[in-house]
Formats: sequence, structure tokens, C-alpha cells
Amino acid sequence: MPFTQEHSEDIQLLEDAAHRFIQTEVQPHLEAWEEAGQFPRSLYARAAELGWLGMGYPEELGGTPTPWAVRNAMTIALARTGGSGGLLASLFSHNIGMPPVLRHGSKELQARIIPDVLAGCKISALCITEPGGGTDVSALKTTAGLDGNDYVVDGEKTFITSGTRADWLTVAVRTDLQNKGPMGISMLMIPGDAPGVSRSPLKKMGWLCSDTAHIRFDGVRVPAANLVGEEGSGFKIILTNFNGERLAMSALALGFAECCYDEALSWARQRKTFGMALVDHQVIRHKLMDMKMRIESTRAWLNAVTARADAGDRGDKSAKGAEWVAQVCLLKNHATQTMQFCADQGVQILGGMGFMRGTACERIYREVKVMMIGGGAEEIMKELASRQLGL
Repeated sequence: MPFTQEHSEDIQLLEDAAHRFIQTEVQPHLEAWEEAGQFPRSLYARAAELGWLGMGYPEELGGTPTPWAVRNAMTIALARTGGSGGLLASLFSHNIGMPPVLRHGSKELQARIIPDVLAGCKISALCITEPGGGTDVSALKTTAGLDGNDYVVDGEKTFITSGTRADWLTVAVRTDLQNKGPMGISMLMIPGDAPGVSRSPLKKMGWLCSDTAHIRFDGVRVPAANLVGEEGSGFKIILTNFNGERLAMSALALGFAECCYDEALSWARQRKTFGMALVDHQVIRHKLMDMKMRIESTRAWLNAVTARADAGDRGDKSAKGAEWVAQVCLLKNHATQTMQFCADQGVQILGGMGFMRGTACERIYREVKVMMIGGGAEEIMKELASRQLGL
């Protein structure tokens, strides 16, 4: 969907709404949610009421067609104001769980699942990673054998965002047991309450208020009608889905980098050392400018890649499409490195306060690594980009 001048006005309204939402409905409770390991389910309905869950989805399914530029602006605003990756990862986990259904699922499957998720009534989670492998999707071992009109699913998934309470699980399975490579993989929609599904919560370094789980499937029967796309098309579906996830993560990382900058600058203006404000020391100003330099370069790159996505210039089979995929991979690395640098410098500027729970810089510092690994680790991103560029 192309970006227009009308969307510029939408962005300002979205940013204002995001600031109010975080300040009034999140910040007063965030520390308690972090300790509890999850936030209230009612927050999904609230995000739906604000129109955020439906952004980028068709109206007939309860959504609002929205260009990437507007969606990314919302992501950046929420991250910059809130500074909680766990909250945003779970609140918007449907944006990696639902696109496969939207792009490849039958009309019946879409109508049965997507509207309730966009309304905040149901929670969606994507289940790809397994204990024996993460980014190496083609090696997954969870199986789904056809038995009459049902698939019978056996296996396990781990590090699943929203995994402890998701109502719908978008699961990568191996349907062709003779094919050990990527062509034997399919995608199934599995109800979270299906008999044979069990979950164990996982404790993490960061994203504390995101409910993350290890999920087991023991003889889970799933109607064949819940197959997403054609049997054996799962690998291609997953690769396409990664592009959107990585673009959104880049926007998220930029927002967190800005959050660190804002907090560090505010602290530097208030904190007095040796009779003067911290910001009056040249070394601190230079640290802040190092942060700003990386933030602005990330913003420019993100805007350029986003503009191409909104213009439809992305992810096709042409050389141009391959180059866009490479750009997304490298952008994701650059954005998360910017986040890492700004979190580190923010903690340094805050000094002892930067080591204390309750500051955004401390929280973001703990959340950097999951951003650098999730959606494809740095090393994988470089290798994929090099292949897309024909190196």
C-alpha cells in the first residue's frame, strides 16, 4: 500500500496516542508485569480498540489496510516511550503468527481465525524454533502425519513468544517424512487448547513480561482444513514471513535506541558532577552525539527500505527483489547494533542508576541480545544477504 500525505497526519495522531497509552496504561504497571512474567490479557482488547492490532490487515477480516511507514511509526513511538520489548513482542505477536494465514490460508481458515485475533479476543503465536535448531528451519523434526481427515502432530517447539497463553499456534511441521529437507515442511494452525498440547514457561534474561514457552505436541489431532497453503509449501511461507518480521524488528530496535538516548539526555541535564550538569562535560556530549549519529543513520536506512516495501518493490523473485531482502537482513543487523550501542552508552551515562531496575536503559540493555538473535542471528543475516546479492 503506497504512502500518501494523508498518512503523515495519521502518523502524528498515532504517535500521540502511543505516548498517552504508554504513559497512562503501561508505565504505572510495567514493573509489576515484569515481575509477574506477563501483562493482563485485557491489554490485547485495548490495543484492538485503539486500532493497532488490525493495522495492515484487510477490512473484511476486521483490519485496516496500512502502509509499512505508518506501522513502523507506531512501533517506534511505542518502543521509544515504553522501553519494554517484552510487552511489545507479545502484544503484537500476531504480526508473525497471522501473515501466513492471511497470505496462504483458505478463505474459511482466515474467517475462522483472524477476526478474533485482531479484535483482541484470541492470542496468536508463531511456532518455528525447536530445541535442536533455531534458524536452520529446514532441519525441523516436529512431524504431522495424515490420518483420515486429521494430521497427527508430534514434536516440540521452544522460545515461543506468547507461548504460554496463545489460543492459536501457527506451527511449522514436517508432513513429508521421507523428505528431510525444506520441501517436506508445511504449516498448520493448531488450537492452543487441543488435547496433547502442553506448555512450560521459560525464564529469560530480558523480555520479562512476555510469556515465553516450551511447547510439546503429543499425538495432537488437527483437522486437515487447518493446513496453511499447500502441503510442502511451509519453507517458502516461513522465509517470506521473516522479511516482515525483520523489518518490524528494525523499527523496534530504532525506537529502543531512541528511548535510551532520551533517558540518557534527560539524566545528563539533571545530574550534577563537579559543580556542573553532566551534559556540560564534553565527553558526555560526545557520547550522546555518537548515539545520535547511529540513530539517524538507522532511521534513514529504515525509511528507505520501508518506502520500497510500500511501493511493492520487495521480496519477489527478481534480482531487485533479492536485493531488497538483502537490505532487510543488513538493516536488521544495523538497527540492533545501534540499539546495543545506545543501551550500553545509556547505562554508562546513567552510571549507578543505569544498573538499577526501573530505568529504561537497564531494561533495554538486557533485551538487546534477543533482538540480535531473534528473527535470524547476525551471522545468518550476513550470510543470507551475501547469497541474495550473488556473492
